[in-house]
Amino acid sequence: MKAPHWFLGLAGALTISAIALWFIRPGVPQKPQDKPQAPALMPTPAEPAPSAEPIAPEAPPTQTAIVASDANPAELIKRIAAALESGDVSVLEKLLGDTRLDDSSREALRSLLASKPKLAQGGGIREVGELELNKRTRWVLELEGGRKIVLDLINNDGLWSVEKFVLPARDGGNAGQATVNDSLAVADVFLQAVLNQKFEIARTHVDPKSVSDAKIAGLCILFEEGMYQLRKSKPLRSMLQKPDLAGYLANIEATDGSQDAGVALTLKNSGSPATWLVSEINLDRLLADYARRVAGGDVYYSPLVKNPAGGDTLALYFGFDEDEVNPRTKRQLEIVSKILRADPDKKITLSGHTDALGTKNYNNELSGRRAAVVRDLLIEAGVSATQIVTIAKGSSQPRRPNVTEGGVDNPDGRKVNRRTEIYLDF
Repeated sequence: MKAPHWFLGLAGALTISAIALWFIRPGVPQKPQDKPQAPALMPTPAEPAPSAEPIAPEAPPTQTAIVASDANPAELIKRIAAALESGDVSVLEKLLGDTRLDDSSREALRSLLASKPKLAQGGGIREVGELELNKRTRWVLELEGGRKIVLDLINNDGLWSVEKFVLPARDGGNAGQATVNDSLAVADVFLQAVLNQKFEIARTHVDPKSVSDAKIAGLCILFEEGMYQLRKSKPLRSMLQKPDLAGYLANIEATDGSQDAGVALTLKNSGSPATWLVSEINLDRLLADYARRVAGGDVYYSPLVKNPAGGDTLALYFGFDEDEVNPRTKRQLEIVSKILRADPDKKITLSGHTDALGTKNYNNELSGRRAAVVRDLLIEAGVSATQIVTIAKGSSQPRRPNVTEGGVDNPDGRKVNRRTEIYLDF
């Protein structure tokens, strides 16, 4: 009976092997015995948790890129001015546009920076006006010593950049001025001359066939008496641009900024190369503002009137039955005297006038005294007596009716008839 015992032993061994194979299976790791776990610690800010990805080395700091455009043209000009005064040639070249700089302009720019330029007192940054409505505009950097840099900006999709620039002449000619010969430049030079009472300079930039000397002198008087200045923002706005014709609106305001006025300028190009001249000046808006602010609301009480013989004439006004000038008249005569002293060959005619009250003989005498007192003041200011001719007109040439249509006395009309007119015979 040994066989049954053998089979029983074999069956037991197989059973034990099967149980062992169940707990120890190939490819399945055994679960380690559980042990007590320590509480997890959160990483501190000084010791961040390790990352599975390698940390790139810290990049070295880079220089801020120079952007050669700006949504605000004034801000772009300020950046250019700052680079100019600091002498930073690399920044200045980028702001002006590297592609526009050839070897000659680079050399001129570096030569300018070597002189350590500084902006003129008062800021030195001036907007000239528009070359093209809302598209192209011109600015000037005015430097100490009378030099200046002209910069034309262009608007592309709302961003302004430098389109072109003109540096001061390196030879020092013309006080080192940057020269530009186009309609906007001529309009600007003309207005700056009038604002600064520089009659002779203004006169060289007009067509004498259509713009009289009296109109230029009258404009000088209006600007001085009205205390006008060009508006800081958009002082000249482009209204018309053609190859031989241009029009600008000069935005003018009182020095306190309280009133807006304007002067419309028309310029014509009559040559090749371009020779732009002011051919027409419309003073309607300026005269209206002058009447409100200076002349007590009387639009006829103007220093610039039409002469019966044609052209424009300056007018100085007197009180009733008076032949004495007031402080306002003296200021006007100062401008006229400057014109005459600058050229002894110039001559003027002074015609005295009265209103209709009084006898004919008395008015003729009074009008003569009014012309004579103006003559004497000009002589006291240094004008030669040989440059002055006087005429007594009495009440024969009223500017406005002395009486109304109903025959009633017209004091407002008589007020502007009491005058001395200055006819510039040059």
